[in-house]
Order: sequence, then structure tokens, then C-alpha cells
Amino acid sequence: MEIIIGKTAGFCYGVERAVNGAKEQQTRNEKTYCLGEIVHNKNVVNDLKNSGIEFIENIEDAKGLTIIRAHGVKKEIYDKAKEMNIEIKDLTCPSVLKIHRIVAEFAEKGYYIILTGKKNHPEVIGIESYCGDNYVIVYDEGEIEEAIDIIKSKNIENVLLISQTTYSSKKFDKIEEIIKEKIGDDINIEVKKTICPSTEIRQKETEDIAKQVDIMVIIGDRKSSNTNKLYDISCEFCNKVLFIGNAEELNLEELKDAKKVGIMAGASTPKDDIVNVKNKILGVSEYV
Repeated sequence: MEIIIGKTAGFCYGVERAVNGAKEQQTRNEKTYCLGEIVHNKNVVNDLKNSGIEFIENIEDAKGLTIIRAHGVKKEIYDKAKEMNIEIKDLTCPSVLKIHRIVAEFAEKGYYIILTGKKNHPEVIGIESYCGDNYVIVYDEGEIEEAIDIIKSKNIENVLLISQTTYSSKKFDKIEEIIKEKIGDDINIEVKKTICPSTEIRQKETEDIAKQVDIMVIIGDRKSSNTNKLYDISCEFCNKVLFIGNAEELNLEELKDAKKVGIMAGASTPKDDIVNVKNKILGVSEYV
């Protein structure tokens, strides 16, 4: 059996920065808190819990230095932390912070903002708080018509199209095409394709591998937006796709007839999980 492992599988820069930063803070402080899951991966979160970091859902529960997760938070959180005299260690991915700055700038200029992404995702919730009053969140092409109707009915002159970092590159391009086609030249449209470059590369590599193999194995947490997109892409180009959290969830019976297996992992999946899945497929008993 041949195994193809994606070169871009596993931690991206933003996740690695956040996880390493959290570990460093825990060694420096008697007690460290993290507001929300540092990344969407239960194995990573459990490891940090075991190191002594306490995960909280509300800033009001913090009693000492508090980490801001890689996805970022609403801007009101910073004000509340300052009011409570809580020290913040901001480990928001720099690419997400860049989006905060862009939408805040364009909102100040009066632009109507179309944000492509998944409602209620932590990253989107954070970005949304910087968008002002005139914005809409769009997940797919089917939702863009309502946004176009609003733009036309309110005689809006300027529109910003921007994206969650882990959104589908193909979906974004399609939405941009629809907007420009239906709005026309009378309205100024600024497009900021803020999908993380590593996300785009990982999605393209997933597609390439899926076209070559009998089975794709996607490793990551079900709550991970970027990992779910890798699964969706794989399903487009491969007849059989398995979505697992770690090696323990892999049923080798599913692979028994495969001659070529592809492995890809989301941006919040640790390298150890990838190695362990590979070893299990190969029949290696040693795990990281």
C-alpha cells in the first residue's frame, strides 16, 4: 500500500504560534487562563489543560493572565479585561488581526461589508465586532442574493468583500464573480481575499492528492472549519473519505482494499496525530 501525506498537513504558523505561546505563558505564570479553546483540536486543548492552563468561556471568570486564542475575540473583550485589570496575552493569529484592522477601517469609511465565513465561528464572531452596523455574513452562493438586494435597496455606493481566513478559495471567487456581475459598475467594490495563503495551498494540495488515491484520510477536529473544508474537497475528488480525530478512531478494515491512501490534516492538527495515523496504517506499533 502506498501512502501519500500532504506536505502542508498539520499546524499552520498561527496555530503553532498560539500553542507555543500558551505553553510559554504557563511556564512563566503561577496560573494562566485561556479564553475559549486555543485552537479547534481537543487533543491540543487537553494537553494544555494537563499542563495547568485553565480554559474559561467568559472573561469575567479570569483571575489572572489570560490568553486570547488563535481565532481572536470580540473587541469588547479587551475593554472588559482592561476594566477588570486583567493582563492579556494576545495570541490571535496575525492574519486574523489584519482582518480586524481592515474591516474597522472600511466600516469607518461607511462601506457595506460582506464577510464570507461561517456564522457563530469564533473567528467570524471576532471579525463581526469590528464591522460596524452595515454588514452581512455570507456562507455560500445561495446567501448572496439577499445581500445584493440590501445593497441595491439602500443605494449603497461602496462595498467591501472580505473573508474568514479558512474560507473556501473557490467559493470566495464564485461569490466575487456573482456580486460584480449583479451589482454592476455603478457601485464601488473593494475585494480583500483574506483567506490565509497556507489555507489555499493546503486546499489545493488536498485536491491534488484526492485525485490520485483510493481513500483519503482527513485528520482533525470536527469543530475545525478548515479541516471540514478539506473533507468537503476530498469528497469532490475521491470516492471514499474518512474523517478522524486521531489514530484511535481509524478503522483499518476501511482501508483493506486500498492500494493508495492519501492523508491530509487540518491546520490545528498536531504532527504527532499525523505520524500515529501513518504508523497505524503501516502496522507500526510505536506511537509518538
